[in-house]
Amino acid sequence: MHPYCIGGVVSTQDAPALAGIHHVKLPVTDLDRSREWYLSRLGYQVQMEFVEQGRLMGYALSHPNGGPPLALRLDPGRARAAAGFDYFTFGVPDKDAIDRLAARLTGLGERHAGVHFASIGWILPELHDPDGHEIRFYTVQHHTELDPGTVSVINDPRESAERHENALSEQS
Repeated sequence: MHPYCIGGVVSTQDAPALAGIHHVKLPVTDLDRSREWYLSRLGYQVQMEFVEQGRLMGYALSHPNGGPPLALRLDPGRARAAAGFDYFTFGVPDKDAIDRLAARLTGLGERHAGVHFASIGWILPELHDPDGHEIRFYTVQHHTELDPGTVSVINDPRESAERHENALSEQS
């Protein structure tokens, strides 16, 4: 065991310095189609093109309003294998912003599950990009604060959130 580990866990004072997410990379089957989708649906902008042996193989995308850097990589086999899975969730500032995003996506003809009360914030799930990757959004603003000194256990998160939403709708 490493000398800085206590019970297999690195102590907080010895944890390595990290600086957030550098970028998220998604495999895609069609670079142009995916580029246009991320530009038109989420407001991304092309920052770099990656050309290998004369062939365009990827894009680095940046977001003008807080979204994480995103890379699209031409890799049809991996794109098909990853379809349907939500590898990451985009942060959205608050409930109003996620509601506006849901309305924007609906206005663009995109199907999704709508905004829902979730374990600690609000979630907008079940949006799919052209390759079928599930794209989720979760508010950074929370309706429930976690105690930083303890591990919170969320039992049956989907069912718990649905019960809470049902109770709220019965009150209105």
